Amino acid sequence: MPKTLHQPSGPAAIRSKGLNKPGRGLLFYLYRDRYLYLFLIPAMSYFFLFKFVTLYGELIAFKDFRLLDGVWGSPWVGLKHFHTLFESADFWNVLRNTLLLNLYNLVFAFPAPILLALLLNELRVNWFKRAVQNMLYLPFFISWVVLAGIIVSLLSPSTGVVNAALRLFGIDPVYFMTSTLWWPVVFIVSTIWQSAGWGTIIYMAAISSIDPGLYEAAKIDGATKLRQIWHITLPGIRGTIGVLLVLQMGKMMDVGFEHIFNLQNAAVFSVSDVISTFVYRTGLQNAQYSLATAVGLFQALIGLILVLTVNKIVKKLGEGGLW
Repeated sequence: MPKTLHQPSGPAAIRSKGLNKPGRGLLFYLYRDRYLYLFLIPAMSYFFLFKFVTLYGELIAFKDFRLLDGVWGSPWVGLKHFHTLFESADFWNVLRNTLLLNLYNLVFAFPAPILLALLLNELRVNWFKRAVQNMLYLPFFISWVVLAGIIVSLLSPSTGVVNAALRLFGIDPVYFMTSTLWWPVVFIVSTIWQSAGWGTIIYMAAISSIDPGLYEAAKIDGATKLRQIWHITLPGIRGTIGVLLVLQMGKMMDVGFEHIFNLQNAAVFSVSDVISTFVYRTGLQNAQYSLATAVGLFQALIGLILVLTVNKIVKKLGEGGLW
């Protein structure tokens, strides 16, 4: 009896047929899919202009940059600005603050969207589920200028709602925004409030791709909700968690400027001065462009090393990683 081989269908069949034909190189496929590649032009133009062309400016980290001489006309000074940077006590303070705030983000803010997605997935009343989702997404679309104003008003020791509630229990007002102990807590909670709802979109999409038959089989076997979450839902979104963890590690040296700048004040400067505010103060306010660029270059280099390392660890654990 002659054997019948399984023939691929769909896109795989089209690709295999095309690749087997001789004389069809890269130009053939570029021409064939030319309309699809047109969609790439805006994104590629953005990255080329704002991510690659601007690399030219990184040269001033190795020069004593003067506006009148330009980038090429300014004299080379080697690693002088990096030495200045590493000998500065201010830099080590902002580096410590940046790493600590990002570590808090990693421990508390990173798992928050996962937890929210798991809870939303268990809601069975659709209108209530959609209402909760919309309420959670809303802060993401509000600027940090507005959000910081709301936070300061809520935490005000004289007129804030939070301190009014504390007074009802006989607790003295807490100066959240001027306390070096409470300010990092406010920063992390505000991060979760602003971004956790938006992050749940990705995890909800990943959860929706899990085969419902697995849950039905688990129910027949008598698995509780927690068992289903632990053995089906979490393994189903493990790859997504790995990818987002790699992306998060790329931001370990970058807390963000707007968030910090709008919540920062002189009383908590020792715990709120981070690399982004240091670059702003050094580069724009003090016009030390070369030193500020050296800080940015150091920040990017450490971020790249962290991304490469964590991506390799994630792949070692059996997930796909970023590439």
